[in-house]
Amino acid sequence: MAATITWTVSECERTLADPTDGITVAHWRVNATEKIGDTDYFATSYGTCGFTPDSSEAGWIDFASVTEANVIAWCHTNGVDKDAVEASLQASITAQANPTTGTGTPWA
Repeated sequence: MAATITWTVSECERTLADPTDGITVAHWRVNATEKIGDTDYFATSYGTCGFTPDSSEAGWIDFASVTEANVIAWCHTNGVDKDAVEASLQASITAQANPTTGTGTPWA
């Protein structure tokens, strides 16, 4: 079974004085959850992605019309390696479910 992966954008930065009103930075988060046996496992990753807005580019979208899906797609085409992030989260969940180290005190 594989983890359920959810990409979100928590914040977009833009320069108000810029007439293009384009997004300059997106703050993204990816959550992964998976139930293995009776236990729910969780992993998360957070990052930012920078953009250089250019209103003369084909496909330009005004700020008021941009969707979260647009921004996530732009992150994936501007340096955020979707497959690597998701694989890392899956590996984290797998490691949680199959630990190779432990902690504790033998006298407790």
